[in-house]
Amino acid sequence: MNGHTKRASVRPSAPSTSSSTNRQTLSQLAKATRVASPMSLAALRTTTIIDSKPFLPAEILTMILDYLPIPDLIHFGRTSRRMQEMVYEDTRWVQKLKMMGVWNEAEARARIEEAVRRKLEAQKIEEGKARPGHARVGSVNGSLTGGGGTPPTRNRQGSITLFDQGWEEQKRYPIIRPPGGSQADGDGFTDALFTPAPAQTSVVQNIDHEASLTILKRVRSVRGHARQEYGKVYAALAPFYYDLVRSRSHADPVVFRLYRDPEQQAQMLTQLRIFAKADITEGWNQRENTLESMIGVFENAVLREFEQGYEANDIERMRKYAHVLVALNGGAAAVDLYIHNHRILQEKDKLGNPLACLVDQQPGQLDLMAIHNYFQRLSLAFNEESGRMEQIFPPTVDVQLPLLDRASDEIVSEYITTLFDEVHQTTIESYLKVVAAVYQQCLQFAESLRPAAGSQSADFHTKVMEILNRSFESHIDLYLQEELDFFRGKSSAQVQTWENKLSEQEASDETYYMSNINRAAQKRDFMASFKRVVMLPVNAVQTIPFAGGAKAAPSVEPSRSATPVPVEGFPQQHNDLYVSSRPVRMEAAPTTELAAKAALMNSKLEGINTLFSLEVALSLVHAAKASIERAALFTRLGAQSGEEAKEQCQAIFVELLQILGFRHIKPGFDKAVGHLSSYNAREVNHTDVSSGVRPLVTFLELVNVGDLIQQMVDVFYATELVSPHLSDRDDFLDPAVKEKKRFEQMLDERVAAGLNKGIDVLMDEVEYVCATTQSPDDFNPLSPADIEKVFMDIGPTATATAVVTLVSQHTSMLVGSADKNMLDVFNQEVGLRLFTAITKHLKRQRISTAGAIKLIADTNHYATYIATLRNKELAAYFRALREVSQIFLIEGKDAKEIATIVADGDKYAGIFRAEEVLEFAERRADWFAIRSAVEKAMYGMNCVVM
Repeated sequence: MNGHTKRASVRPSAPSTSSSTNRQTLSQLAKATRVASPMSLAALRTTTIIDSKPFLPAEILTMILDYLPIPDLIHFGRTSRRMQEMVYEDTRWVQKLKMMGVWNEAEARARIEEAVRRKLEAQKIEEGKARPGHARVGSVNGSLTGGGGTPPTRNRQGSITLFDQGWEEQKRYPIIRPPGGSQADGDGFTDALFTPAPAQTSVVQNIDHEASLTILKRVRSVRGHARQEYGKVYAALAPFYYDLVRSRSHADPVVFRLYRDPEQQAQMLTQLRIFAKADITEGWNQRENTLESMIGVFENAVLREFEQGYEANDIERMRKYAHVLVALNGGAAAVDLYIHNHRILQEKDKLGNPLACLVDQQPGQLDLMAIHNYFQRLSLAFNEESGRMEQIFPPTVDVQLPLLDRASDEIVSEYITTLFDEVHQTTIESYLKVVAAVYQQCLQFAESLRPAAGSQSADFHTKVMEILNRSFESHIDLYLQEELDFFRGKSSAQVQTWENKLSEQEASDETYYMSNINRAAQKRDFMASFKRVVMLPVNAVQTIPFAGGAKAAPSVEPSRSATPVPVEGFPQQHNDLYVSSRPVRMEAAPTTELAAKAALMNSKLEGINTLFSLEVALSLVHAAKASIERAALFTRLGAQSGEEAKEQCQAIFVELLQILGFRHIKPGFDKAVGHLSSYNAREVNHTDVSSGVRPLVTFLELVNVGDLIQQMVDVFYATELVSPHLSDRDDFLDPAVKEKKRFEQMLDERVAAGLNKGIDVLMDEVEYVCATTQSPDDFNPLSPADIEKVFMDIGPTATATAVVTLVSQHTSMLVGSADKNMLDVFNQEVGLRLFTAITKHLKRQRISTAGAIKLIADTNHYATYIATLRNKELAAYFRALREVSQIFLIEGKDAKEIATIVADGDKYAGIFRAEEVLEFAERRADWFAIRSAVEKAMYGMNCVVM
């Protein structure tokens, strides 16, 4: 080291405190100048001597020490105690151990924590043993001796010395003695550290060779002892290291002469490579290259031996040199050589033909068993090799997964690419089936593999699938797009086929019914026939026998027994999904145009439940199920490809709802509502009123089918998308959830619209039943026999019974197929419309006192039925109607009583005003006889009726 020396100078300054040397100098100068003058003495007193020494900053010295060779570093520490402190600094040696990768910071921290814990426990024990009067002294002594501090001593007066500075400094910074000293330094560095280079061989001979092979494994991570640990490593490896880097050929290094076993040679070379990482002194690059060159020569020689054993199929020889290569550098070269020459890769053609599934097959057909056999042979080959790998390689080396990775690139990828490209040119459906089948076989192949000893782990099969998944990444985008396009095209084609067959059926019906019509001859008679049919209810009221008379307008009605039965479950799939469910035409074709029109309308009404088909819906759901299950397999790809497969499954479900709901169900409901709107009860021959209103019955059957389809969609969504975690029903932004809600909303709207029209049709039928079945003698019996019959049978009339049966039959059909809110609204609307129809019907009748019994029975029958609907508002209406019927039971001579009932508004709970009750009173058979008396009585009660 070169320092800079400042020249000494003397200059006056203020008095100040100086070092002991300065004080001695001043005292000598004072003795020499005792005879000097007072002025000279004053000048000397104000003189300060500036001490000048050569020095460098500590930071620069520390950096220099980092690059010193170990012998020079130790010699430097001998120069002074301060230099020794810098050399012995623990962080310097910790850094060297870290560079070699043998320092464990967690272990070092745990050791410190354990030492602190033990020290605190020892102090507590000592404090507990100390007497109360000497607790403080014992505590101090215990902390010093128990913690490795200064041992207590006694001075001449016999007092205890608690702290000896000299002893502490000697303990902390022991003086390094030169070689040959009487006392070992104990820091791990031996006399070999200072041995000249030519004499290193003799030093190597004195080293414990067996212990040197594992010296790095025995390094401890202890704070404050890093120098000692590194010294042990240096003493064991440095002689071999410097001997090897000075060698000129591979025969010169002493490591190859002392260790004859190749595996031991590999272990020592591996340790020397690690030891060289801490060598950062001058010339380190050249020494590292020499070491790597020597290791490369050794590795090539061992690798040749391994290859010769592989060619000779000598398992024992392969095992020996595989272990040597593993000890040298992990055995990567041996693994690469083993995989490169492996028979599975060299004889991959023996596994089978990729196109075997297409051989001897009809177009569009596949032999999936050929794919299964191919992957089964591949699985057997790998499982056989796993045992051979265990015999050759140590259990710490994974050979199976690298071999599988190579096989995936050269065998599986080539297989699937060849097969997929060929099948894609045939049919898309076959392509989709092949892609899913091959991936399914890959999953089974991964599960069937038996992990070798070096590959055993909890996620072995997951790693296998990650390797195999890479073979599908280049095909997944095309497959997913083809899957969605295929489902969309196939579903649209099925719906279009259904619509075409429906149109053909309707055209066939119209042609059949109009086949016997001579339009020219019948055109003149059309209006007359039409008027008779339209006016049928009015004529029936005026002339009762007309309804069943021989002169009634002819009409044709198919047999009620041929009406389609509502579907109660999933139908069995037939080869032809579009078999018509219409009744077979057994009757002769109509002979008049009006009869043909009526028959055609009946045909449309009977076919209303064929406007959309449960079989078509089931077929679409099956197609969506197949597509989603195929696409869902690829969610196992993970990452972006797996997410795309998940999104495509949702897209298929969305496409299903759009085609099923808006292409199939919605048009069917719209047509059904249109047919209901065109229904006219007067144009249809009613042979059995109890069978219900045909258009409404068939529409309700259609509602049942729609509800069944909705339930089927719910089950499908929960099973195919929610359970496999392809969709989250609680995520309102999920495309599948949004489309499902849209589908359900559309279905509810169509059902509501149909029910609205259905109520109109039902009320038309009610009015028709009332007009055609209510006899004038029911409420106004004239003959004594009829009056006696009324008193003998006080039950409701046939008309009331028919109306209640008709309405209850249709309202009960919605139970279970519509939600409660919609059902309550429907029942309330039906009840109100029924009340209006009955009120209007009663105002057309003539009611006598004797006939009032039947009227009261009818109103009670209506009220009893309405009570079953459990609607308080409706019940109030029919209770008011029942109260009104009491007017007809009063004799005509009691006009004042009749007027009282008419004027009592509270009696009808606000349902009827007095004017409306009076209208009912006017339907009394004796009204013209009692009118003046009733009006007079009402006038007397100040009840003015406008």
